[in-house]
Amino acid sequence: MDTESTYSGYSYYSGRSRGSHRHGERSRDHHKSRSKDGSRSEKSVTINAPPAEPLLGDSSVLGEEVQDDNWGETTTAVTGTSEHSLSQEDIVRITKDLEDSVGLDCRRYFTLTLAVVLGLLVFLTPLAFLALPHLLWPDKLLVCGTACEGLFISVAFKLLILLLAVWALFFRAPRAGLPRVFVFRALLAVLVLLFVVSYWLFYGVRILDSQDENYQGIVQYAVSLVDALLFIHYLAIVLLELRQLQPAFSVCVTRSTDGETRHYNLGQLSIQRAALAIIENYYRDFSVHNPALLTASKSRASKHLASLKVYNVDGESPASPATGPENNAATGLAHSQSRAMIAAAARRRDASHNELYYEEAEHERRVRKRKARLVVAVEEAFTHIKRMQEEEQKKAPGDVMDPREAAQAIFPSMARSLQKYLRTTRQQHCHSMESIQQHLAFCITNNMTPKAFLESYLTPGPTLQYGRERWLARQWTLVSEASVTSGLKEGAIFLLKCIDFSLVVTAKRIPYIQLSEEFIDPKSHKFVLRLQSETSV
Repeated sequence: MDTESTYSGYSYYSGRSRGSHRHGERSRDHHKSRSKDGSRSEKSVTINAPPAEPLLGDSSVLGEEVQDDNWGETTTAVTGTSEHSLSQEDIVRITKDLEDSVGLDCRRYFTLTLAVVLGLLVFLTPLAFLALPHLLWPDKLLVCGTACEGLFISVAFKLLILLLAVWALFFRAPRAGLPRVFVFRALLAVLVLLFVVSYWLFYGVRILDSQDENYQGIVQYAVSLVDALLFIHYLAIVLLELRQLQPAFSVCVTRSTDGETRHYNLGQLSIQRAALAIIENYYRDFSVHNPALLTASKSRASKHLASLKVYNVDGESPASPATGPENNAATGLAHSQSRAMIAAAARRRDASHNELYYEEAEHERRVRKRKARLVVAVEEAFTHIKRMQEEEQKKAPGDVMDPREAAQAIFPSMARSLQKYLRTTRQQHCHSMESIQQHLAFCITNNMTPKAFLESYLTPGPTLQYGRERWLARQWTLVSEASVTSGLKEGAIFLLKCIDFSLVVTAKRIPYIQLSEEFIDPKSHKFVLRLQSETSV
């Protein structure tokens, strides 16, 4: 496993570069046809997830034929140069992606700046109401009594409560970047802005212009502003948090590649916020997308199509009088042979289900065989760990091996069996050697059994179980005929597209349930048991 091989990649890439120019012309026509067909009436917007590595590209979809999963048995360094051609459409698409990313970042920072400015305006307005009279006409103000000084304490504590409530509700780390503005949050921001501007107008006309001497009335005016802001915050809690808690719709989410389906209950949400909730649930509930499992059916279908041949039986022109009877006889013989070959091809097509049955049976047999070998190898490795732990207890404290070193020591004994099992089940792209060693060290640290270690590989888990670079998409595209800011409706259908697959979402309203009550008289449960004096025993 420690040997390394180095070869020049010039021959590999040059072989591809020789056909790149021919492929470039075809790709241009293909891109143009796709751009014409892509002009649909549907609305397509994008949801940005937190920055991470993209999903598996096209090279990983090909499965185990194109990627090396020997985990160090054949470490390869590719050197050399190659020529790659890019069409004009590719350059335009790359430029558009860069512009979209820059625009999304600018919009996010612009929204954050507006929120900070509005928050400062809200919290500084009551303080300005109290400070401006002391700065502009301090000699005309009346003395503030005990009740007025008590209002100062009320304003201070209410502002502190409002600050903590706003921090808890609004200043949270964003989960994703939505394509459109959140309607309720925008309405609340506009309402707060109009409310504060109205208070400033009244303050300027009735207090600043007339230089009101009643300072206690000014303090009460500031207290009323803070009270109104607290009520607006309560309205924000109702609209942003409580309104969506009651389930109103049942959505069916189906993955387009393998048909895996889940059902979720959602409340009164817009389409874009429902899409965000579905993506979060997808990472938790759906099994990791494995494109290698789809290659078997594709190869089987291509092999079946390649075995079929089409013959032109009735398309021959009738023989002319100049051809003679010998030519007519040869033509009839060719027609009969063609019909016989078509019949044989049809029989092979009808027998394809037998091939599928035996292929699946053989695959299951191989999986069971690999699994048995893997279980035995892992149990032997963990038994060796126990012996090592017993020996290390007798050593000095400085010579004790840490879990990481123990995992690296026993990993080679199980690496080959685990690698063959992952290749057989087509999971080799989901687990790297580093992640397996980390999981093994975690199991050793927490004194877990071999069965606990193997559970992550024998049973495919949810998407979040694997490394983020294996599944986390940087960008999701929401495709919907209706506006993404509109609420969910009965029969609403939209798509969530990723690089390798898409999620088809169908919404249905939860029906209204009518419950009725039926009263049962407690006396109806009473009965009398009469025993006869002469009974047979």
